Amino acid sequence: MSSEDSIIEPGKHARKTALVTGGAKRVGRELALALARSGMDVAITFRESAAEASDTVYAVEFLGLQSVALEMDVRSEGSVRRAVAATVSQFGRLDLLVNNAAVFESAALDQISIEQWDRVFETNTRGPFLVAREALPHLKAAHGRIVNLGSLGGLRPWATHAHYCSSKAALHMLTQTMAKAFAPEVSVNCVAPGYVEFEPDAEAERFARKTPMGRNGTAAAVAEAVLFFAHGPHFVTGQILAVDGGLGL
Repeated sequence: MSSEDSIIEPGKHARKTALVTGGAKRVGRELALALARSGMDVAITFRESAAEASDTVYAVEFLGLQSVALEMDVRSEGSVRRAVAATVSQFGRLDLLVNNAAVFESAALDQISIEQWDRVFETNTRGPFLVAREALPHLKAAHGRIVNLGSLGGLRPWATHAHYCSSKAALHMLTQTMAKAFAPEVSVNCVAPGYVEFEPDAEAERFARKTPMGRNGTAAAVAEAVLFFAHGPHFVTGQILAVDGGLGL
C-alpha cells in the first residue's frame, strides 16, 4: 500500500497530531510537551532512549493528550516509512512534523574521518529529507506544517564542528527548498538554536558572558519558537529563525 492509499481524512480525528523525531529527551522532550500543552496529540521517535521515550509519553498523557513512542532510525528509509505509517495508523492524521533528531560532534577539521562526516550528514540532513518525504502526502491532506531544527552552527562557522555546521547549513537550505516545493499546502520553516543550557558549568558560564542577552538559551525558548511556526500564520514559510539571544551577532 502506498502512502497515498493509507491517508485518512483529517476530519476523522478531531485533534491535530504532531510527529517529533528524537522526542525522548532534552530539547525533543520539551518540544513534545509544549505541543501537547498547545492541544496536539504527539508521536515521538527514539533510537536508543526507550526508557526516556516511555517517560515522555507518560508526561504527555498526564496532560490529557494521546501519545506514542516509535523506535526509528532516521538514516533508514524503511524505518522512517514504518514510523510515519504507525503515526497515521494511531491517530488518523498528521498535521505537524518536527525534524529534531540530530547528532552533535566536535572534531578538528583535518581529522574528521569519512565515517564521521557521513554519519553526521545521514542523521542531520538526509534524515529530515526522508521523514519529510514520507510524511508529505499526509501533511498535504491536512494542510500541515514542517519545522526543522537547525542550528546557529548552520549560520556561523565553528572551526571544530565543520561536519556538524555543514550538515545544519544544508538543512537550512533544504528547509527553503521544501518551502517552495511543498507550497501551497504545507509550510516549512526552521528554528536555529544557539547555545542551549541544560546544567550550569564552566562552558555554560562562558557562553552566557558572550551572549548579548546575558544568559543562555533553554529548551523552553526553543519550544516557544517551534510553537510559533506550528500555530502561527500558515502563510509564513521558508524562514530560518535564530533563537540565540544574539550570540550570532
